Amino acid sequence: MKAHYAAFARYNAWANRRLYDAAAELSDTDYRADRGAFFKSMHGTLNHLLTADWVWMHRFTGQGPSPERLDMIHHEQLADLRRTREAEDRRIVDYVDGLTEAQLAGTIRYRRVSTPEEFVQALEPALAHFFNHQTHHRGQAHTILCALGHRGLVLDLLYHQREVEAGRA
Repeated sequence: MKAHYAAFARYNAWANRRLYDAAAELSDTDYRADRGAFFKSMHGTLNHLLTADWVWMHRFTGQGPSPERLDMIHHEQLADLRRTREAEDRRIVDYVDGLTEAQLAGTIRYRRVSTPEEFVQALEPALAHFFNHQTHHRGQAHTILCALGHRGLVLDLLYHQREVEAGRA
């Protein structure tokens, strides 16, 4: 399973690069406009993705930021957010690459952001959720881009796999 999660970590970084490239083409007004997404705008959605990654990476590692709200805005400027995103994507890849099979078979213990309940969960399904959550909100960001006329962005895992096989990813 380690190879599976390592592939998802790399796919995640690749998809985020493509998403940020597309977001950088938006005007500041379009980037910040409430488009009806769960976190309203492209700006809110990209900040949420970073927030959630920090929450989960803190749960996995016990290190790094542990935000207190899921709608936090960490950076007002896209360039600053992108630098932080890229650093977090490197941290995710390094974390997954460093996992042993024994660690993958282990559990994590954590508290939710919104309630004091404590949970114990197997690491592998938590990692599956982690990567699925990123895909879910990137899909919302993609919908925002499409609504603004940016229809050329491809984020499919299959496309990434083909790029990896061709040595382009």
